[in-house]
Amino acid sequence: FPSGPHAGQLVELDDGRLHRNGVSRMTLTSDKMDHVTEDGIRRLVDAFYTKVRADAELGPVFENKIRDNWPHHLEKMYAFWSSVMLTTGRYKGNPMMKHMAIPGMRPDLFTQWLALFDETCRELCDEPIRAAFMEKAERIAESLKIAVFYRPDRPWPPQASTNAT
Repeated sequence: FPSGPHAGQLVELDDGRLHRNGVSRMTLTSDKMDHVTEDGIRRLVDAFYTKVRADAELGPVFENKIRDNWPHHLEKMYAFWSSVMLTTGRYKGNPMMKHMAIPGMRPDLFTQWLALFDETCRELCDEPIRAAFMEKAERIAESLKIAVFYRPDRPWPPQASTNAT
C-alpha cells in the first residue's frame, strides 16, 4: 500500500465510486470469468449471439432460421454449453441435424463463427477459460462442418469455386 501524505485517498475515491447511490460504478478486480459457471455461460452466450446477430455474414443466416424464436434458441445454447463445459447433460438435441437444415449455410461461416466466439471469450474470460471454450468450440465446428459438408466424392476441405474463362 502507498505511504505518504496522500495514502488512502485513492481507496476513499474508489470506495465512493463503488458505492455511490447504492450502485456499483467501478470495480478494482477483473470481471472476467476465471472458472466456468452457469451464469458465466449465460453471459458468454448472450454476448456472443449479440455479435452474431449484428454480423453481416452470420446475422442473416441465423435470422432466417431462428426468426423470432431467439429466447428458445438461447435457452438451447445455455443448455448446450452447460453440457459441453460442465458435463451437466442438460442439452437434449441433435446439432448435426439442426445445422444440415439451415438454408444458406456455407463452410466458411464456421470460420467467422469461431472468430466471433473467440473475440467474445477474450472479452469475458481469463485466458485458461478462453482456451478451454475455444478447444471445445473448434472441435464442435469441425465436426459440424464435416457432417454438413463432407462428401466422399468431393475434395475436403471444400474449395471455393472458380470459373476460369
